Amino acid sequence: MINKVTLVGHVGKDPEVRHLESGQVVARFSVATNENYKDKEGNWQKMTEWHTVTCWGEKAKSAESYMRKGRLVYIEGRLKTRKYTDSNGVEKYATEVEAQTLKYLDKVDTASETSNTSGGMMVNEPSGGGDSPMPDDDLPF
Repeated sequence: MINKVTLVGHVGKDPEVRHLESGQVVARFSVATNENYKDKEGNWQKMTEWHTVTCWGEKAKSAESYMRKGRLVYIEGRLKTRKYTDSNGVEKYATEVEAQTLKYLDKVDTASETSNTSGGMMVNEPSGGGDSPMPDDDLPF
């Protein structure tokens, strides 16, 4: 069986990064992908789909350092669904992409960066058997 997601899109907002007591680092951010199509009248339409992405370890550290709203990114990962209870006591489900590969496709050219990060920067670490460092229901988001 295969559970694989590939996204190329723009980051919707700066990542939310958490440094857990265990020493693990986790980042969460949104990515927008666009699809262009012609409607019944022959007019071009653009449909935007938003994806929530989480990443752990070195990928999360990279996101904290280099990822900013608007950056073009390449993500490979898998879908993960977690169950949680909202503030009203209602059980809900959230489906997210857990990134296994994170690549920046554009160049950063700002005075705040210590070095010019080229589009070739990629963070790809083994997932250690495919499991997150902590159970999904304990995610800090």
